[in-house]
Amino acid sequence: LNPSIELASDFPVNTARILPIYRETKGLTSRIIRKHLANLRDFIESLPESLPESVIESQDLLSRNQAMIGIHFPESADHLEAARARLGFEEVFRLSLASLLNKQENQSELADTIPFDTKTAKTFVDALPFTLTDGQRAAAWSIYQDMQKPQAMNRLLEGDVGSGKTVVATMAAVMALHAGKQVAFMAPTELLARQHADTVFKLLTALKMENQCSLLVGSMKPAQKSHVHKMLQEGTCRFVIGTHALFQDAVSTDDLALIIVDEQHRFGVEQRKALMAKAGKMPHVLSMTATPIPRSLALTLYGELDISILKEKPKGRLEIATELVPPSSRPTLYDTLETQLKEGRQIFIVCPLISESDSMEARSAELVFDELSKGRFKKWRIGLLHGKRNVDDKSAVMQQFVDHKLDILVATTVIEVGVDVPNATVMMIESPERFGLAQIHQLRGRVGRSDLQSYCYLMLSDAQNPSKRLKALERTNDGFKLAELDLELRGPGAIYGTMQHGALDLRIAKLTDTHLIAAARAAAQRCLDEHINLLQYKELNAHVKRLRTVTNLN
Repeated sequence: LNPSIELASDFPVNTARILPIYRETKGLTSRIIRKHLANLRDFIESLPESLPESVIESQDLLSRNQAMIGIHFPESADHLEAARARLGFEEVFRLSLASLLNKQENQSELADTIPFDTKTAKTFVDALPFTLTDGQRAAAWSIYQDMQKPQAMNRLLEGDVGSGKTVVATMAAVMALHAGKQVAFMAPTELLARQHADTVFKLLTALKMENQCSLLVGSMKPAQKSHVHKMLQEGTCRFVIGTHALFQDAVSTDDLALIIVDEQHRFGVEQRKALMAKAGKMPHVLSMTATPIPRSLALTLYGELDISILKEKPKGRLEIATELVPPSSRPTLYDTLETQLKEGRQIFIVCPLISESDSMEARSAELVFDELSKGRFKKWRIGLLHGKRNVDDKSAVMQQFVDHKLDILVATTVIEVGVDVPNATVMMIESPERFGLAQIHQLRGRVGRSDLQSYCYLMLSDAQNPSKRLKALERTNDGFKLAELDLELRGPGAIYGTMQHGALDLRIAKLTDTHLIAAARAAAQRCLDEHINLLQYKELNAHVKRLRTVTNLN
């Protein structure tokens, strides 16, 4: 034991009070930090205010120095809570201010107006082989209204897996094409870009616009790329679908007015800017994500965007039946899989690893592929797909599966987003404990793409009682509910993988606190409406300036 002894006559630093615990490193303990902060108490009490007085009064917040004293030297639990409330509010207030300033700046940029044409929209919709959902109609109408304005559109189309975002994006593109403008559609992988191209070409056939479209991806031969570059520059290609190849130096456009970015969070800020620069002026931008984002997180991360949400599934889709399977039931599950195969269906099997690992106990894709090919499923056609295979191999294997030249596809999460194989009715996930809720939900969305009943089997690694997270997957197919749970249990990084607390400066505020976020955002908007001079608050201004570079568009 290491007892802590202090003179009762001294101000207690490490005993007899609520003690803060700090992030420690070798040679720097919480005890040492508390000692130095105690020596700095007079300095902390003299800190200048970093929020406008009107904000402090309207929200009934502690002053900055009172909050700093309360967080480091709380006199009571109430004092500590009030300090947390003030400092957490300030964190979200800064972020809200940054995103609102970005939005204000974006709205000052003029873009080409794209008028709405009733006949074009009607011809497109009437030719669809399915009926649009109410959500798709509402989202398309919002986009049409945005594009008619001289201010550049910046809209996020957020939809659960299989909700039909690509059709809505194509409806936007059609209107730009009718107006004689160019459209660029950027996807994060070649696999997804090629699939979008196939889908879009089919959708545009009714309007005889498919010959205006081209694909541009990194694996194309130099002569093919040069041909697409030339058509883009001359304007004979009006709609280009591609990957990172779209913003390379060799690409120039004739009249680019609309940019569609799929899975936008998988592109860096500079990459998105590079594509926007190809327009020569501010284009309309439609971003899309298949990751359901809780409202609190969306307001914070995407504050400068208008948001459309697709919650409904297309008519005729059945809910995917999900089941947690213990290791002892593997033979019985294999019987079920074989029944599906005999009925002519196809199966995805997803593993967390490519090959075996000494540091992680989980079944790898290579091991499972080997086992199935030589054992129980040797008479069936099985493919293997993972990130280490080259682009051509991956595309070839995926195309074989799409064409039903393969019955089972063993893969890693490279098939997570966008792959559409209506005949695939089973998703089996090995070691689901290794995946996040949002990720499993994305994988589950690879099946259930037709009117056939589909199934998701989560093959547990051991016989222990499954976690609360995994049990939630059995209960609901609602991606938004699952995203809320993932946010509550694992934090924002679980949903928005590249944007961590650190980048957002959130050390105290919780993104699950919807009341705090709403209040901070409203206060930030009032500051802008009242033209409060933020330059007089040097620290606030410095934080906001930095945060404007890590939010969505700047």
